Order: sequence, then structure tokens, then C-alpha cells
Amino acid sequence: MDDGKDAGLVPYPAGEVERYLAAGYWRERSIPTAFRDSVALHGERTALITAEGRLSYRELDQVTDAVAAGLLGAGLEPGERVLLQLTNSDQAIQAWYGVLKAGLIPVCALAIHRRHEIEQIARHTNAAAHLIQADFRGFDLLALAGQIQTLVPSVRLTLTVGAAPDTPGIRIEDLARTQVDAARAARLVEVAHALKAHDPAVFQLSGGTTGTPKVIPRLHAEYWYNAQATSTWWGHDHTSVLAVGLPFVHNAGLSNAVHAAHAVGAALLLIPGAAADTVLPLMAEHGATWTVTPPGLVREYAEHPGFPAAVASLTSWMLSAAKVPPAVFDLLTGHGIHVTQAFGMSEGMFMFTPSDAPAALRAGTIGVPISPLDEIRILVPGTETEVAPGEVGELAARGPYTIRGYFDAADRDLEAFTSDGFYRSGDLMRAQWFEGQLGYSLEGRVKDLIDRGGEKINAEEVEGLLLRHPRVREVALVAMPDPRLGERACAFVVAAEDGPPPTLEQFCAHLHDLGVAKYKWPERVEYLDDLPRTEIGKVSKVTLREMVAGMLRAAEAQAQA
Repeated sequence: MDDGKDAGLVPYPAGEVERYLAAGYWRERSIPTAFRDSVALHGERTALITAEGRLSYRELDQVTDAVAAGLLGAGLEPGERVLLQLTNSDQAIQAWYGVLKAGLIPVCALAIHRRHEIEQIARHTNAAAHLIQADFRGFDLLALAGQIQTLVPSVRLTLTVGAAPDTPGIRIEDLARTQVDAARAARLVEVAHALKAHDPAVFQLSGGTTGTPKVIPRLHAEYWYNAQATSTWWGHDHTSVLAVGLPFVHNAGLSNAVHAAHAVGAALLLIPGAAADTVLPLMAEHGATWTVTPPGLVREYAEHPGFPAAVASLTSWMLSAAKVPPAVFDLLTGHGIHVTQAFGMSEGMFMFTPSDAPAALRAGTIGVPISPLDEIRILVPGTETEVAPGEVGELAARGPYTIRGYFDAADRDLEAFTSDGFYRSGDLMRAQWFEGQLGYSLEGRVKDLIDRGGEKINAEEVEGLLLRHPRVREVALVAMPDPRLGERACAFVVAAEDGPPPTLEQFCAHLHDLGVAKYKWPERVEYLDDLPRTEIGKVSKVTLREMVAGMLRAAEAQAQA
């Protein structure tokens, strides 16, 4: 075992651990053991459905044992970290559980991350291996893995999914054929039992407000409970089919779909992307009972000829956004579909709208916390003082699946957590009552983040990168509204005086050369002589957001004239 696996980990207080265990929410078992418990109960039921076919719980257990044995045989040691850049496929799920069963800690990067992000994450987590989607369209992740292995000394192995047989590295498809003899099987049981419920199981990533991504350590007991709590909320059981086209390694994908399905014996319908032509036929074919999408995709789905068949078995639709436009809400409810608004963070806290709540609450709020032991405070930003009832303040959360500190980030924790362990989310919330039921509405952000279709863009990080362009004197990145993705990034630029201002294309080329993920690139540039400022001299991003929103409204009105 890696003796340093707990270094940099902020533990839950002992009294809280006892409380969560006594309530039955936490159990003294690892995720591999919890998964094997599900296999024992649901062995022949369908665990995984993909475009490639189906796997029962027993089949998924066997193939992931083989992957785990192969990873250990390749020289990886329990407690080491494996950096993931995978898309949705059956081999990716096999890799996911194989990594966990080997006692390794998956680091949930995304296939769309590039050198700028991956190098930072690999160094911070001291990753030992890099697992990539070799057939990812539009970018050579195998070449990126080669760069990372050269740049980061700790990374000694490249693992692949979707690679040709002669590709460098170790293929998960080959590991899946590893013969698990009695000795290897005993080794896997030994690893699973050696993993403690309070050990780190998964490293998620936070967008945050600083350039380096914060690493979020999710523990075996609380992460599996998080999934069980979501399944309990929706009433999932072994007859349910959970359909997801969002990246499965997102916290929402794991907690609300992958682990949520496998905690209760349900089938996971894993879809390779969110396009209507891909999603809707698979939902119809396999009788999906639940799905999750961003609100911006709903109209596209509803206008597709396959929509009625796709939703015929659906009992609930989770909209992964903080504020759902009323037209989207009405469209789905008009088809007899129960709509759940949702709010969540990789640091833990989930809020959903209750199924029995008044329509005004379900349409106008993001709901309530999903665990009876979740705790909420609405604070005056930057303080530990609660606002008056009904007033807007910063959401602070604590509970049985919300972290108590980032991984190896003591300085950041001083800002991100209250003195008694509440996580400061950076989201502005208001508590409201509807016919005697409490709900929380999102009113804005304290953090300077842009939410592009669920991917968080740290404005300060991108501004710093754009300022490295020689013809930029000052820049401010702000969110502009977008009907499909919710928000996109607009850069307001004050150009240097010694030449023409950079074009949008030149900015994109500049960020490409720096190895920055494409979703962070600005998608509109506006040029100003000076940036607007507040009375105390700070750049007024409120003014800039209003400016770009007004430009978009004017352009739309002109197009309709």
C-alpha cells in the first residue's frame, strides 16, 4: 500500500464520522466491496448497456477483476493515482471499476483537457499512470500522454482505451483478458479489504477561482452513500434504466448515474455523447426510466421525431442547471414528464426539487438538500454571519458527503471553509417558502466562473493566459448568455498601442499554443479603450455582462426585423 495516501487529506471529525455511521449512511466498506455486494444481489441483472452491447452484474464484475489484476500485474501499487481522460464506452466503465478494484485512485480529468491542465493536475496528484481515450476524435490524446510522461517524472505508464493492437502503452482491452487465477483473486480481495471506508477513493476536480485546479478527495464511504442518496431520492431500483450522455467521470455522472445505478441493481445506459440522434434511439430501445441533460438540449430533443418513443418509459428528467428557463420546464411537463431541477458541486452537496413540491417551487428553485443530515447556511459573503431569512447570501454546506478540505491545499482551505467546516460554495442563494415547503433559488455567484454547458471556466485563469499575448494591455472575461449551453465566454480587451488588436482567431491560436482546453477559449471578443470600473477601482464585470447581453439582444432583434 502507498503509505502516503492520506497525506494532504483533511479528515471528517471523529464525532461526525460516528454520527454518519450510526445513521446507516456510511458503512465500513470500500467502493469495490460495495460493488461486489451489488453483484451478489443482482448477478444476472443488466448492469451496463452501451452501443457495444450489454453486461450483467456478474459479467461486469468478472471483466473488471481482470482489468484490476492486469493493472497490479503491470506494476501499479494500491494508493497510486491514475489520471483519467476517457469518454463514454463499455471499456471506460471496465477501466473505472478496474482502477478502483486495484486500490488505485482515479483522477477525474476530462478528454477535453489539454497539456496546460493535465500537467498541473499530474504534478499535484503525483500521478503514476495516465489512462487516455486513444480514439478520441479531433485530438491526439496518445501524443499528449507522451508529452506528460516526459514532463512529469512520476508518470511512468500510459494506459489506453480504444487503441489499435500495436499502439504504445498498455491497452485496457488486453488487461480485460487477464486470467484471474486463485492467487490473483485472493490479491484483489486483500486489496478491497485493506481499503478503509475513510480512505480517498476518487479525486474529482474543481473549477474554483485560481489557476491550478483544486483536487477534491472523495472517500469510499461518503462517495457511495452520495450515490445511494440520489437513487433513494428518485426511487430507483433493479427495474430502473438510467440514461446518461454526459461525461461519466463528471461528479454528476458518477454520483447520479454510474454509482447510483449500481448501488441499487439498476441498469446504466451509457451513451457516447448528448446528440439527439444518438441519445433518443438508445433511450427508446432500452426503455430509459430516468435521464439527465442540460436544459439547452431539451428543445432540440423535443423537436426530434424520436422524442415520443424515447420518453415513453421515462419517469423523471433531471435538468443539470441552476436556473431552468420556464419554457423548457413547461415543455417537458406538458409531455407528462416529471422534471427535477438539480444543483450540485464536485465538493459534495446536491440539491434537487422534491417530486411532491408545489409547481412554483419546482419551477422556481433548485430544490433542497438530498440527505437528512445535510446542513445549509446562507452567509454574508466573506463572513460567518448568516443573512436574515429570505435575504441573498453565499451558500455554505456541510454534511455526510461534502468534503472538509481540498487535497494538499491548506492555504486554499482557509478561504474555502468556515471555521467549523462548512464549505463556501461561491454561489449566491435565497431560501424561500412555497405553500409551507422550503426551497433554495440561485441568485448569482460570488466566484468568477463561467458555466459553459456544465464545464466551469475560471475567468481569472483565462485572463492571465490572454495577458501573455504581447498585444494585450488589459482583459476581462465574462459570461454571455447562450440558449444551448447556458453561458459562453466573451473577452473584453484593451489592446496595446503598438499594433493592431488581436483577432478572436489569433487569441484562439495563442491559447492553443499554450495547451489550453478549447472549452476555455473566448467565443467573442469586444474591444474597449478602457474597462469600466467600480467606485473602488475594480473592473465592473456586472457592467460588462450587461453590455454583451445587450449586444446579443440587439443582434437578435435586428435579425428578426
